[in-house]
Amino acid sequence: MTGPLPGDVPLSLYVHIPWCLRKCPYCDFNSHALKGDLPEAAYVQALLADVDADARKLSGREVQTVFIGGGTPSLFSGEAIGNLLAGIRSRLSLAEDAEITLEANPGAVDAGHFAAYREAGVNRLSIGVQSFSATKLEALGRVHDPRQAREAFHVARRAGFGNINLDLMFGLPDQCLDEVLEDLSQALALAPEHLSWYQLTLEPNTLFHHQPPAVPGDGVLWEMQQAGQALLAQQGYVQYEVSGYARKGFQCRHNLNYWRFGDYLGAGAGAHGKLTGDGAVRRYWRERQPQAYMEAGGAVVAAEHELDESDRRLEFMMNALRLKQGVPLSLYGDMTGLSPDGLRAALSRARTRGLLTEAGDRLQATSLGQRFLNDLLVMFHE
Repeated sequence: MTGPLPGDVPLSLYVHIPWCLRKCPYCDFNSHALKGDLPEAAYVQALLADVDADARKLSGREVQTVFIGGGTPSLFSGEAIGNLLAGIRSRLSLAEDAEITLEANPGAVDAGHFAAYREAGVNRLSIGVQSFSATKLEALGRVHDPRQAREAFHVARRAGFGNINLDLMFGLPDQCLDEVLEDLSQALALAPEHLSWYQLTLEPNTLFHHQPPAVPGDGVLWEMQQAGQALLAQQGYVQYEVSGYARKGFQCRHNLNYWRFGDYLGAGAGAHGKLTGDGAVRRYWRERQPQAYMEAGGAVVAAEHELDESDRRLEFMMNALRLKQGVPLSLYGDMTGLSPDGLRAALSRARTRGLLTEAGDRLQATSLGQRFLNDLLVMFHE
């Protein structure tokens, strides 16, 4: 089995900041409620040690996108984010037009922070609104209210951000269709460049999984999804991914690199990375606990896994088939190092069942395939 050449695989950087003001009951990310002072300087130092360690493996490869996620990265000061990005630029070759995203929560921002982030080089904000209903926000354990959500958006605009994503969920506890459309309408009234609109799921190891709220059934969820997608399309937002909707030219480049099976560095407590090199594709992840991570000084790989042929095939399909337009079949070989011939039987079965389009040169799910994506993926794991 061969592997792709590293220079042929686009590269991104994900930076994880693990602290939040409060742990939400639906959240299964590596996030921790803040207790005491925020150790900004020590954590930035550990992050840059991570970047240093990975930079030695890259042979000058250019980083196309940076995504600072969490947790709640907007808890960090503008100075800390500025020091982080300056350190990254001194260690990595960043593309001149690199997309640099920072996640922000409405209950953990102010005008000074946003202006400082923009000055530091952040050029895309992702604001975790989730809902514009006070009742629903309370049910979700959020620390902000609808007024703060709208104000965070306006503050970001005044700080000079021309590329803003809003995170919004549907299928919330006791939510009806009219409430879903009202949430979307309020988001659309702000005219963001991008919307991440996705269904609430009760993930394992969350409070909602152990104490499930009353959420809409599958039939109602499908009705919500259909009506919401129609409204978004009517307002000029093109769905390019399962939960991604964007105005022309504002697709999230960082997420597109994930879906196209590109490489990415992972820096921060619990961060995951994927790197191609020496004929292999490897995944790795860092120590999850923030204190242990900082005590180790970052740069410690907690575990590493080389993807075998089955892993590469399934993971590529899991990502690529999320994209509404799919990907060229040739990308499979480029990113995995495997021959597309190994997919032929599964592709034929999937097309016969109406789960994949008939275009032989593309891997693209039909509307039915996107709705039953797990069933489709099983066909590439048999």
